[in-house]
Amino acid sequence: MSKFTTLLVFVFLSFSCSGDLDFDQIDDLKLEPVVVANLTYFNIPAKDFVDNGNEQSIAFDAQDFNPFRNSLMREELIKAEFNFEIRNTVNRAYKIDLVLIDSQNNTIETLSFNVPAYAGTNNVLNFTEVFENQRLVKLKRLQKIGFVINMAAGPPLTENSPGSLKLRSAGTLNFDIEAED
Repeated sequence: MSKFTTLLVFVFLSFSCSGDLDFDQIDDLKLEPVVVANLTYFNIPAKDFVDNGNEQSIAFDAQDFNPFRNSLMREELIKAEFNFEIRNTVNRAYKIDLVLIDSQNNTIETLSFNVPAYAGTNNVLNFTEVFENQRLVKLKRLQKIGFVINMAAGPPLTENSPGSLKLRSAGTLNFDIEAED
C-alpha cells in the first residue's frame, strides 16, 4: 500500500503546473501604507491655572519631538493629518497655541485653537490640520513641539475650582513606497 501511495504522489507531482519566474516584477512594487499614531496629550486641572492665589496663563516648554530622523519618514511620507480633540470643563475660555519648532529653535508654524468656556454642556472641539506639498516639506524640519495656553478673562479661578482642560491628538501618516531599480 505504501508503494502505491508513493507512486500516486510522484505521478501527481509530475503533472503540477509551473511557469517561468519573473523576478523583475519587484520593480513594479508600490506600497501605500497608512499609519495612525498618538501625538501628544495633556490634562490640566483648573487649579493648575492658579499659583499662590493668582491666576496665570500656562506656557509649556518645548519638548523634543523628531519623527523625521527616520529616512522612511523624510523620504516616503506624502501626507500627514493631525487630529486634535480638546475638552474644556473649566468656566474660562482658552487659546491654545501648538508651536512647531525646527533644530535652530525657529518657529515652523503655529497652530492656534480657540476653546470656549464651559457652560454646563458638552464642550468637545475637534480640529484637523493637513500637511501636504510645501506645508509637509516645512513640517519635515520639525524637532520640537511647544504649547502656550492663554486663559481669557472670566470668573475668577481658585485652587478649588472644578474642571480641566484636556487635549489629545493623533496623526494619520500616508506613505508612498516604490521599489527602486
